Amino acid sequence: MSDETIRLVTIGRIFRRRWRLLAVVAVVGALAGYGASLLFPPSYTTSASVLLAGQWGERELLTQAEIAASSAVVDRAADTLGWTGAGGSGLRDRVSAKAADGNIIKISGTAGTPERAQRLSDQVAQQFVAFAARIAGDNTDPGTAVGPEALRQKVVQTNRRISDLANAADPGQTVESVQARTELEKLRTALQEAMKKLDQADPAANKANMVVMGPAARPTGEAPPTRMQFIVGGALLFFLLAVIGHLAAARVSRRLRTEPEIAAALGSALLGTVDVPGERPAHRPKGRGPRAWIRRLLGVDTRWDLPAPQPSGGEAGRQIRYRRVCARLRDQLPVPGRLLVVVPDGDEIARRAAGQLVTEGEGEGDLQLRVVGVSVSRPLVPDRDTESGALVVLSAGSWTAGELAGIAEACADAGHEVVGIVVAGMVRARPTRTAGPPPQDATRAIAVGDAARGGSG
Repeated sequence: MSDETIRLVTIGRIFRRRWRLLAVVAVVGALAGYGASLLFPPSYTTSASVLLAGQWGERELLTQAEIAASSAVVDRAADTLGWTGAGGSGLRDRVSAKAADGNIIKISGTAGTPERAQRLSDQVAQQFVAFAARIAGDNTDPGTAVGPEALRQKVVQTNRRISDLANAADPGQTVESVQARTELEKLRTALQEAMKKLDQADPAANKANMVVMGPAARPTGEAPPTRMQFIVGGALLFFLLAVIGHLAAARVSRRLRTEPEIAAALGSALLGTVDVPGERPAHRPKGRGPRAWIRRLLGVDTRWDLPAPQPSGGEAGRQIRYRRVCARLRDQLPVPGRLLVVVPDGDEIARRAAGQLVTEGEGEGDLQLRVVGVSVSRPLVPDRDTESGALVVLSAGSWTAGELAGIAEACADAGHEVVGIVVAGMVRARPTRTAGPPPQDATRAIAVGDAARGGSG
């Protein structure tokens, strides 16, 4: 197929002519999404926030978020909760943590009920604070306490002792007294700088203050993907697959659409193109039974990839086309006589065009045409009797090169030479302006065409 398959007008044509099928496919996709949602039980997610006091860098916050969702914290939370069948490994996939603005770590927990999700988030937050305090050395056990505070007390006492020594020194301006007071001040300054560096390096002094900012909120809705999202997603997925399938089928289609391709496949010359007024029932193949009824209901009994019929040039213009084809046929035959008109089965447009050709040929009286239908799957043409050749009438975009080659071979096997090809196209007839009786020529053409169709079976 041409590049027309990727244009928006082609997609619009799919929507117009296949909307029933697309609607059914979307409903099937929604049912499939509902079935998939049954395999995934509903889940609920909520978050608890932990505030970290002090100055924290971006990398440090990311590290704390990793610690909050680590197995060391989650396993302790699982042991505290004691849920049946939900150990540390089972809860590890349900807990996540991320760093937010303002030195806040958001800990999210997912569970099958809102109550469990709330308890899980609160418990993991508490265990994270306890674990972080333990790492930083913020332990309240006196036996395991390190001595930064005692060291500070010693420094305070030493400063007081230095002040006492400075006051007790010789208040005079001797060299020895001045040197003693200078050395004492240097010692005081060194102790203060040492304590300042100790405070900066002590993680327990600055960064062990973590606070859980209240209990987690109880979730009121399911966590995505929800059942409704499964249903909508399934309907949308099936709908898109159906549209893509139509476009792919049109792209790989090998039906011939141009007159030169059709003439090359049949091995004969093109005598002309004729127009057939469009009628909706003429597009639909006849059939009975449940399968045919379903195809008509879904709208798949008609071709969607055929372009919209062009406006007709009027009855007079159509009659001129048929007369010119008949004139070329007379020029092709050495002696005007009988011709076999071969029409592929199922090509309603070609069948109506063949009936009109029969009418025009018999109007002159020197060209007799006999219409026969040929199956494209197993083509079989009647043996040659009094016919001078075969005329193939078909519509464009309906048959492949292999199918047309089979018709040409069937004509050759029956002793018929393909003297020409006529391509029929659908046009959009103009609405009649008057309600008067149809012209005499049109009535005669329809009557002869019906008679020809009746004898072609």
